[in-house]
Amino acid sequence: MSTSMRVMELVRFGDAEDAFAARELPRPAPGPGQVLVRVMATSVNPLDLQTRRGDYRDQVALPAVIGNDVSGVVVETGPGADDFQSGDEVWYIAPAFAGPGSYAEFHVVDQALVARKPARLSHVEAAGLGVVGVTVWEALVERAGVRAGERVLVHGGAGGVGSAAIQVARALGAEVVTTARARDHAFVSGLGADHAIDFSTGDYVPRVRELGGVDVVLDTVGGGTLARSPEVLADRGRVVTIVDTPEPQNLLAAWGVNATYHFLFAGPGRAKFEALGRLVDQGELRPVIGTVLPLDEIVQAHTLLEGGSTADGRRRPRGKIAIAVHPLDEPPHRTAPSR
Repeated sequence: MSTSMRVMELVRFGDAEDAFAARELPRPAPGPGQVLVRVMATSVNPLDLQTRRGDYRDQVALPAVIGNDVSGVVVETGPGADDFQSGDEVWYIAPAFAGPGSYAEFHVVDQALVARKPARLSHVEAAGLGVVGVTVWEALVERAGVRAGERVLVHGGAGGVGSAAIQVARALGAEVVTTARARDHAFVSGLGADHAIDFSTGDYVPRVRELGGVDVVLDTVGGGTLARSPEVLADRGRVVTIVDTPEPQNLLAAWGVNATYHFLFAGPGRAKFEALGRLVDQGELRPVIGTVLPLDEIVQAHTLLEGGSTADGRRRPRGKIAIAVHPLDEPPHRTAPSR
């Protein structure tokens, strides 16, 4: 095996077009308790865009390999890394700002963060579910504590996090309300949403109130959406937001309904991946992959995720943008299950 690896390295902060360069770097070696993984697939996430733009420049020394989602194959284990062996298919999240990321052919990680990839998922599918799945699990299960029979409002149901959140909320036995453009209503209903509201043509709040309000709000939008969450909450409702909140928020209305707020930056962990894997194995959860690009098209992937269009006319797809790092000898990716 070669002692070098191909990476797409972040060389400057700013626009995607000038930010990355293809490089050959030494292949890393696993240390004690670590495994070396051949990265088969990764994906792009909003955190990648924020990092590239320079939002976290104090935590990222350039040049840097960024990216978090990993689905791949263990090729070497370090001393004491006895949970895995060469050939095991695994998935995990590379910890943010704690070393090189996943825009590379190989990645070293502590084995405690790694889980075995569900056999029902291809590498592309697994890479598209990692960050969004862990975010949703921590938001709905660990923070909001969603219970069967409760009503959950998922903002942005057609997005990467939203599409996973609809499925997980349904698996937990909740009634699901989501906001999405009219053209996406059939899609979110197929994921398991009980009610879809077109946020682009009017105020969603009266529609939610007609349903009797909600017990939990998952905010993937921020800004005014977060500020208006108390208007749709039942008493002792919970709000989880995954969006930065740079502007001051008036939470007086939240006090009036005894609301609990959670501001979430999800972290890695094997237990979360194992929980997601059980939902996958039960047929309750399937990632939505909108497009798959090779690693050397990481600039185009960032452009699409930001809502722009590429030179050949491609526009942002519905679902996740996955990156095939190594050639994938596997079936084409599948969409989420129909309900």
